[in-house]
Amino acid sequence: MLAETICSAASAAGLGIAAVTAYRKRFLAAARIAAYSLVPIGLVLTGVVDWIAGIAFRPSVWIGFGLLAVAWLLFMTTRAVERRGVGTRKERKAAARAAQSEAIAPAASAPSLESGLPATRTQARPKAKPQQQSASSGEDFSDIEAILKKHGI
Repeated sequence: MLAETICSAASAAGLGIAAVTAYRKRFLAAARIAAYSLVPIGLVLTGVVDWIAGIAFRPSVWIGFGLLAVAWLLFMTTRAVERRGVGTRKERKAAARAAQSEAIAPAASAPSLESGLPATRTQARPKAKPQQQSASSGEDFSDIEAILKKHGI
């Protein structure tokens, strides 16, 4: 009842302001103000105000919103955990071992070429002779050459 009275008063005040604005020959602004002032009374007549008031003052509705928030929080938490971890503990250990065996020595200036290759392939490959290049071009392309050699190119 109180909400309907407040909305009716707001609409009446808005229509009064629209009339004063139209009297001052600002018809476009007056039409806009009249449109805004008719919205509250339209909401009252359609029953939206009663529906919103019913939702706002019932504890069961707020409990429902709380449960939705908890569900959303659980969903987002499980997604974050899923993104961080690979899976089970065995899968994480296997992934760590695989990454460690393929890793490059941290103190090495060039990647170690023979660490990830099988023994038969390592023995069959002849060792490449070091190429003699000028000092400036050798420094620029040594990393690239090491990567290409590692991939067999």
